[in-house]
This record gives sequence, structure tokens and C-alpha cells, in this order.
Amino acid sequence: MKVLAIMLSLAAAPVAAADTVHFTTEDYPPYNYREGDQIVGAGYDQLLLMMKEINIPYTIEMMPWARAIALAETEPMHCVFTAAHIPERDKKFKWVEPVAVGRNFMVSHRKSGITVGNIEEAKGYIVGTQRNDYTQTLLENEGFRKIDLATDLKLTLKKLQSKRIDLMPISEQHYIELQEKGEELEAQFVFSEQIFAIACNANFPQELLARMQGELDKLIADGTQAKIFDTYNLRYTNFGLVAAKP
Repeated sequence: MKVLAIMLSLAAAPVAAADTVHFTTEDYPPYNYREGDQIVGAGYDQLLLMMKEINIPYTIEMMPWARAIALAETEPMHCVFTAAHIPERDKKFKWVEPVAVGRNFMVSHRKSGITVGNIEEAKGYIVGTQRNDYTQTLLENEGFRKIDLATDLKLTLKKLQSKRIDLMPISEQHYIELQEKGEELEAQFVFSEQIFAIACNANFPQELLARMQGELDKLIADGTQAKIFDTYNLRYTNFGLVAAKP
């Protein structure tokens, strides 16, 4: 996957290179993904609007998730999005949230013959996900033993299609999009619900973090976030982010 780097310099007084914020992300529809040469998505669009109001330069790079989150964990001026805020990550980062609220389905190939209704029943099967994704942590915490790890979700999906794995967790919206494209997937049960956020390094400047949170709060309060969700056919319910009905 070719790394796409975008440098966005805002009209502001010169700022030292050390003060540039570096955002990393992955290809993960509908929150951040490529559309031609551009990065788009419900998380990405919110980030652009937030940073437009903050007078500091920033960069955005799309890369494999393991590297994207590792940079945010080890480099002081780095943040990663759209990251699930789970207990295991809580103290590793500083958080700007909520960028979204979502849930994952545990899915199988439609012709696999698999029928599972809960986590315990799913543990008997080979479950795939991408390395260092939060779903890996969730699977491990739930006691799954047969976990197949790939570099990204696209490769995991290919393994499911070729029946090299039995199940995989996938976001509800992405599942719907794949079904609309004709992928032979079947949702078995709701695997998890979570808040999605921007996760910044533990040493990220607190004042800047507060400004970012303030801008996100404005997007939520004035309805801009909801309009962005509409753009990507998403809406809030009591159960999280789900696909809007036609």
C-alpha cells in the first residue's frame, strides 16, 4: 500500500517543526479511506474541520494500522485516528472524542454453514483480524485461541472469502457496504460496541489537546458531525452508529 502523505500548512505565524502535529490513519471505511487519490471518511472530514480552526501545521499519513498506532504511542507530537477507545488503551494515549460510536458484527462467509449466536460459540472457530487492531485485543481478552492475524482488514477479508478462516469481526457499516457490493457475508451476532476517537501520544501538549477537543465539541453541538454522518449514510441510535435506512 502506497503511503499517502498530506501536509496542510495553515495561515498562521511560523511554528517550530517540533510543534507540527502528525496524524496517522489506516484504510478503514467509512471512517477513513481512499477514494481515488484522496482520503475521505467520517473521521477524516471531522479532523480537517477541527484543525482548520487551530493555528498549527499538521500532516496526515495513511499506512498499515500497526505502524500508525505505534507512532502515536511512541512519538510525542503524533496522534492516530479513528481509534477505538478501549480500556487497554486508555492510559497509553490522550483522547479527543467521540469522533463516532460504532459496533462490530462477527461475520462468516455466507456459504460456510457456520451458525454462532455468541462469543462462546464463536471460540471454536478460526477468527481473523488485523494485527494490533483493537479487535485483536478484544478477541484475546475474551479468550479466543484460534486468532489469525493479517497486516490489514482487506487481507483478512480475502482469507474469509477463500475460507482460510471461519469468522472475522467487522464494522457494521463496512459490512453493509460489502454486502451492497455483492460480497457473500453473513452477520452472526454483535461482537462489540465502542467509542471511536483521536488518540494522541501520552506526552502530547495538554493545551493543544484541549483546543482539539473544543473544536470537536463545536462540530457536535452545531450539528456538523451529524451532517457528516449523513454524508456517509450513518446515524446515531441508542445502539451506536448504524446504517441509515433507505
